Amino acid sequence: MSYNILSQDLLEDNSHLYRHCRRPVLHWGFRFPNILKEIKHFDADVLCLQEVQEDHYGTEIKPSLESLGYHCEYKMKTGRKPDGCAICFKHSRFSLLSVNPVEFCRRDIPLLDRDNIGLVLLLQPRIPRAASPSICIANTHLLYNPRRGDIKLTQLAMLLAEISSVAHRKDGSFCPIVMCGDFNSVPGSPLYSFIKEGKLNYEGLAIGKVSGQEQSSRGQRILSIPIWPPNLGISQNCVYEVPQVPRVEKTDSGSDLAEAQQEKTEVLMAAENVSSRLQHHFSLSSVYSHYLPDTGLPEVTTCHSQSAITVDYIFYSAEKEDAARGPGAEDALVGGLKLLARLSLLTEQDLWTVNGLPNEHNSSDHLPLLAKFRLEL
Repeated sequence: MSYNILSQDLLEDNSHLYRHCRRPVLHWGFRFPNILKEIKHFDADVLCLQEVQEDHYGTEIKPSLESLGYHCEYKMKTGRKPDGCAICFKHSRFSLLSVNPVEFCRRDIPLLDRDNIGLVLLLQPRIPRAASPSICIANTHLLYNPRRGDIKLTQLAMLLAEISSVAHRKDGSFCPIVMCGDFNSVPGSPLYSFIKEGKLNYEGLAIGKVSGQEQSSRGQRILSIPIWPPNLGISQNCVYEVPQVPRVEKTDSGSDLAEAQQEKTEVLMAAENVSSRLQHHFSLSSVYSHYLPDTGLPEVTTCHSQSAITVDYIFYSAEKEDAARGPGAEDALVGGLKLLARLSLLTEQDLWTVNGLPNEHNSSDHLPLLAKFRLEL
């Protein structure tokens, strides 16, 4: 399950988004029991929650989920933001191999001055056989600001680099990956397409068009090439760069060779840094198709006074036959997850028949996303 549960502080700070709601349904004392009831009802093995407020997490959310058999890991936003992301899993089903938080704020890089975060876990299924494969679960909440596509893409690249590091196996392949969260980007946008297609040429792309949240003319500065500076340490392939340290031989000629090799390496890195092409090496599919099969109307994952769109996703590394194989896909032999079922989403019209979100029964301004997978062993 992926679920943005709407932090109470954010609800109160943005009360203009909830003018359509009856006041009692907005109180945390009303909302949390409803959210917990949903979580109990769907009984997912893994929960990826966003907008988890720190004080509520400590006093109510974590204890409640632990009593349901979940082990909980939490990463709060940096700075003074009181909410974050949690990944909770049934400890009867998985054991925890590693916890890897990702902070998108970098004080040494002016571009990265926002406090969003990601969280990446490596889990091992508890199954009665010696070599069960591990599975990588990632959760994030990217920057909202529709006019800062440069920051959004860089945050995504940082998350993908961490996933690549965590999910990488000794034989060069990746273990199965599920990447959940609120990506603050709509289906078909350049950011969404980059996740699904594994490549993006952003030359000439306006920063306000990256996420597709707005069709206005604001934020029309063009993305710089490269988007992020080299000192971030992440390549255009969205992996951590390993500094090349050429071996220096004892002989003079060897030393010259090493210097020439170093110059060559620097030139190569410089050439890569000026490319306007981003890539990643995962073969990711979306659990949802974003349009209802019968009517063709768009699904929505969030609905309040000002908008009703899809911004929440569950992406997963599909088996070979599940995903369209693009060029270079042989690099990305990940596989292992077969999508069996998903919880249906609703249209904007559906939601306004129950007075939008939050309402008496649905206590966030987002809907929960739910998928059932088979893990191939």
